[in-house]
Amino acid sequence: MGHTFTLFGTVMAAAVLTVAPAVSQQEQELPSEWMLCLNEGNVYPPDIVADGCTTVIRSHGHNPRELAVAFTNRGLAYRAQGDLDHALSDYDAAIRVDPGYAVAFNNRGAARRDRGEYDRAIADYTEALRFDPGNAAIFTNRGAAYGDKGDFNRAIADYDEALRIDPKYATALTNRGNAHRENGDLDRAAADYAAAIEADPTNAVAFNNRGAVYLVKGDFEQAVAYCTEAIRLNPRYAIAFANRGVARRNKGELDLAITDFGEAIKLNPRSGFAMVNRANAWRDKGDFDHALADYGDAIKLNPSNTFALSSRGLARLRRGELDRSIADFDAALALNPRLADSLYGRGIAKRKKGDLAGADVDLAAARAIRPGIAQEFAISEIQ
Repeated sequence: MGHTFTLFGTVMAAAVLTVAPAVSQQEQELPSEWMLCLNEGNVYPPDIVADGCTTVIRSHGHNPRELAVAFTNRGLAYRAQGDLDHALSDYDAAIRVDPGYAVAFNNRGAARRDRGEYDRAIADYTEALRFDPGNAAIFTNRGAAYGDKGDFNRAIADYDEALRIDPKYATALTNRGNAHRENGDLDRAAADYAAAIEADPTNAVAFNNRGAVYLVKGDFEQAVAYCTEAIRLNPRYAIAFANRGVARRNKGELDLAITDFGEAIKLNPRSGFAMVNRANAWRDKGDFDHALADYGDAIKLNPSNTFALSSRGLARLRRGELDRSIADFDAALALNPRLADSLYGRGIAKRKKGDLAGADVDLAAARAIRPGIAQEFAISEIQ
């Protein structure tokens, strides 16, 4: 009943972050502090990388580009630890010593995007492109920032430019697919995800997102297949578990769906999406105690989660808890007055309580928003 909700993954392009410092012909290898700071192959943890870069910064005899690399990589290490203030300070320092270092502008843009400062991030990406106009990763990152702002047409333009530079760039293809999907063009989205998979058969995000498109289209077999491949590629991909759970619930495979949602929650304990969908699967099985517990957990995480409030209201309605169901529908509708499920559910609850006039108003409003809603509720045996 109601619309199918799915989760799409977004990829941010990984910039090429470092330039090796100059090494004299007599030197056979880089000093140990540089090895730590450059962290080729990502073999060292962030705190060790930061220490190595600090040693480089405090030593003498480095040219401006080498210092910029050290500051930029230490900024990356701080960002990996969630310390955006120190990361931004280091990116600022890198730009001061080497104002033409595109990587520092790109990485500062990424940190600002983490903070939700999308306009400042876009400005940094634009400056990075001034110094490195052929960098597909930077175009892709700026496209993602435009997408964060909801400007999907400008995002697509940046992804197009990234793909002009590198036609097989899977990250740009995946993100362009997301932008097409946000614009309502599922066919173009699916085509981009397919191209991303062809370009990079290990791209778990593209497999998940193509599965999510099939989920929206109602092809649950294909949705399960693509999400399963995403999970094989990345066994810790919570979003893919959640989407496969939705597909399995729609197929009537409730126990498998509950298992998938449980795995998603284990991987991401703050996934309200997985909690609500697991609750819906428990509700479908008639296990209202487990369902109400999951709805409650989701609402604790986000009291403005209208999906959780409306779904809990429906569970309470099926359980005959009319006053409590109406309270949930009221809370959901206070946040979004056009929730057809909440309006229709509240109408049924009011009718059962004998408030026929109030029921007629709610039921008519719900039908005006979604004309087929009465049949959806009848199929779900809520009347």
